[in-house]
Amino acid sequence: MAKISTHKDLRVYQLAFELSMKIYKVSKSFPVEEKYSLTDQVRRSSRSVCANLAEAFRKRRYPKNFVSKLSDCEAEAAETQVWLDFALECEYIDNEFYNEIYKQYDMVLGMLVNMIVEPEKWSI
Repeated sequence: MAKISTHKDLRVYQLAFELSMKIYKVSKSFPVEEKYSLTDQVRRSSRSVCANLAEAFRKRRYPKNFVSKLSDCEAEAAETQVWLDFALECEYIDNEFYNEIYKQYDMVLGMLVNMIVEPEKWSI
């Protein structure tokens, strides 16, 4: 296993970042009237997973703070899934995109939970 030096080395960060960029690209086609609601919200929550992971990584020497930031990541990932539910229901995304990205967010959530359950594996 490669040495993890920064948050960018974490597989969960890499996947969350990739998903955030996919959401950004697909949300460019959302209707203009969604700009300050659905479009903005799904972009913010997906990006927040990555931002909170960066913060969590820097707090890993303090297990309670580390777990707290990871919990924020978990909440943002789940929120992103809810916005994807709305995007699907409003027919802004198709079932194929929805199923693919939703499943990948389940993977992100699983990785985060594993980190939360065993924070000592990540401490310095």
